[in-house]
Amino acid sequence: MTKTNIGLVGLGTMGSALTLNIAEKGYPIAVTTRLASRTDEFLEKARKELGDAADKITGCGDSAEELVKALSTPRTIIFMVPAGQIVDDLIEQYKPLLAPGDTLVDAGNANFHNTRRRGEEMAASGMHFIGMGVSGGEDGARHGPSIMVGGDPESYAHVREMVEAISAKFEGAPCAEHLGPDGAGHFVKTVHNGIEYADMQLIAEVYGLLRDGEGKSVSEIGALFEGWSNGPLNSYLVEITAKVLAAIDSKTGDPAVDVILDRAGQKGTGRWTVIEALQLGQSASTIEAAVGARSWSSDIEARKTGTELLGGDIKDGTTLSEPILESALLVSRILAYAQGFQILSAASDKYDWNVDMARVAEIWRAGCIIRSALLDDISAAFRADLAHGNLLFAPAFAVRLENGVKALRALVASAVLRGIPVPAFSAALAWFDTMRQARGTTNLVQAQRDFFGAHGFERLDAEGAHHGPWWD
Repeated sequence: MTKTNIGLVGLGTMGSALTLNIAEKGYPIAVTTRLASRTDEFLEKARKELGDAADKITGCGDSAEELVKALSTPRTIIFMVPAGQIVDDLIEQYKPLLAPGDTLVDAGNANFHNTRRRGEEMAASGMHFIGMGVSGGEDGARHGPSIMVGGDPESYAHVREMVEAISAKFEGAPCAEHLGPDGAGHFVKTVHNGIEYADMQLIAEVYGLLRDGEGKSVSEIGALFEGWSNGPLNSYLVEITAKVLAAIDSKTGDPAVDVILDRAGQKGTGRWTVIEALQLGQSASTIEAAVGARSWSSDIEARKTGTELLGGDIKDGTTLSEPILESALLVSRILAYAQGFQILSAASDKYDWNVDMARVAEIWRAGCIIRSALLDDISAAFRADLAHGNLLFAPAFAVRLENGVKALRALVASAVLRGIPVPAFSAALAWFDTMRQARGTTNLVQAQRDFFGAHGFERLDAEGAHHGPWWD
């Protein structure tokens, strides 16, 4: 057994991949999971994959006690398990075995409110708690994820070297950072996933327009995305979309995407992003549209009835060229990022996290699911004097928006006239138009509220709360 101060609980897909990454980088680690047989199976896999480097891994069966005994102090134990009650159960199991100065790390997709609560409970016992967002899926965990850390800086210092070593690298720099206290890391990961929802939905809407509006074949659409992956739209999601659309189902010989049921799942982080945005008084309309689209997709039988009762295809829209689609997608992606960073900024202010937005963009440049060519410009914008902290007003993006929003308008108009749903594109455009108008229409809303509820309103020409003439 190689003595270590790092342990890991949970050898599922992500936990196994992360353990192999840690051991391969030369850091000893002790592991356990719910079934001792699963630990044994993992150790056998590790030996085959890592060779001598597998000696860095100490298997502790299914025993929490054995894991803790295998660790030198101060101990750091990483939980890589599903979010929810299981994390609280593990904390209750391990706390009596630990000592002041030890640290528990939740590396799952936790709700940041739970991370804040757990941190306070651990601190009361003289121990530390870190919420660590890990993005990149199984491949990222194995070969280098983007890592977003929140919690006590002192406890993070014990594992910083290891975390940076296992993280993705962008031009040699680690895509890992301590972003603030308590729930900061998990909140940043939540918003990352919200942006991911929006980006995936926008891509899917382009696919739908090309398939249903332009009559393109799956292979033609895939070739288009492949071309886009080498231009301004360069990103992980565009790249894998091209690969998905090029794949053939071995059973039928049809494009793989054509044999997949039109019903999308979700694990909650997109929904959490929308809920927190509303709590913070921010707009997450593009993300909300993506969450809503996944929810609507589950109601397949109702949609079949709608197909029968609510009419067929509508062919009034204009044809959309590939440059228009490319430009509209780029503009909408900028708007989705802008909304996400507005939410992050509002949360950072509310919870006194002092999150470095430029650094967030930098650690998203490699390893994570939303990595894209835009993130360099986003980082640069935040390091400059950014008006109101809003990416829409960054000179580099303002020019792109001015040049590209016509394409977005053309896309939305064509889709509406054809009866093809584009909820994310529509939401992005509505937010853009709202943000470019100094005078909107909520003055009428305020008048209505005052009329039926005497809520009062502010006047243009006087301070304080006022009522309308309907109360004279």
